[in-house]
Amino acid sequence: MEKRYQIFVSSTYEDLRGERQEVIQALLELDCIPSGMELFPAADEDQWTLIKRVIDDCDYYIAIIAGRYGSIGSEGTSYTQMEYEYAISAKKPVIAFLHAEPGKIAAEKTDPEHRDKLRSFRELVQKKICKSWTTPQELGSVVSRSIVKLMKEKPGVGWVRADLIPDENAALEILRLRTENDGLKRDLELTKSEPPKESKSLASGDEEIQLHFSFSSGGSGHVEESINVSWNKLFATLAPVMIDGASEIALKSKLGEFFRNRKFDNSRITIYNEYLRDEDFQRIKVQFRALGLIAKDDRQLGGAKTQWILTPYGDTVLTQVAAIPSSKGHKIELPADS
Repeated sequence: MEKRYQIFVSSTYEDLRGERQEVIQALLELDCIPSGMELFPAADEDQWTLIKRVIDDCDYYIAIIAGRYGSIGSEGTSYTQMEYEYAISAKKPVIAFLHAEPGKIAAEKTDPEHRDKLRSFRELVQKKICKSWTTPQELGSVVSRSIVKLMKEKPGVGWVRADLIPDENAALEILRLRTENDGLKRDLELTKSEPPKESKSLASGDEEIQLHFSFSSGGSGHVEESINVSWNKLFATLAPVMIDGASEIALKSKLGEFFRNRKFDNSRITIYNEYLRDEDFQRIKVQFRALGLIAKDDRQLGGAKTQWILTPYGDTVLTQVAAIPSSKGHKIELPADS
């Protein structure tokens, strides 16, 4: 939605007519709304209340300071300084623009009577962001660049056309859609940590699958053998490899290692060139995908071989079936029908 920012321009008036005109022109070219003390006579407390209210409504505040201190209020402070200090207290983004060569300002545009107050005021604004200028044209250019940067760094609330503001019904519909969207996001996050509904009828947990391996052992040549292993055991074997992504070659190698270790434990024989039947490997892969445990790695570069990673649910199941339980605690087991 297009916004226009309102900017309060504070300065003495008579001596800076040309400078204010350059600044206002620069602000208008930026589609900003200039506001300033010239819109109302700052002569009494009621007008000061109005000035403060206008500053409150503005998004930014700029002060232009040259050779005059300005009209003095009831407390002995100029209205320009009062405005500046009020803008600071109201936490408005503030920039002051100081004349770079105050000693060269024409005498008729100076205020010798309040020279000390002006010097103190200049010292005050130099503690915050300030820029320098020497000519009205330079001032307009400096103000334009500074405001553009300020709007990027500290975006204000701004003003919009009334006909662009959503009506009550539109606002309620936006709120309803946002609430619905938040609910869908929560449901989506929940599904990531739960198995697919269709997986309840699939083999899993402690149910077993028969795997067929071929291998070589000593002088016996090529041998084939089958083993039964639970889905939990298979997942506990393969899942750690897929935490950061694993190729199908790496998964087959891990299954071969699993078979070799199991065979050695049972018969103490040395085997090599072990290989799982491809049909069995595809069954394992399809089953884990159907159970919502693994997925293809979408982070792969084009042309790369297929990699597999754990789903958020698969990562949760991994901690249940592969983590080492405390000897003092109870054992967590994955339900057979999960």
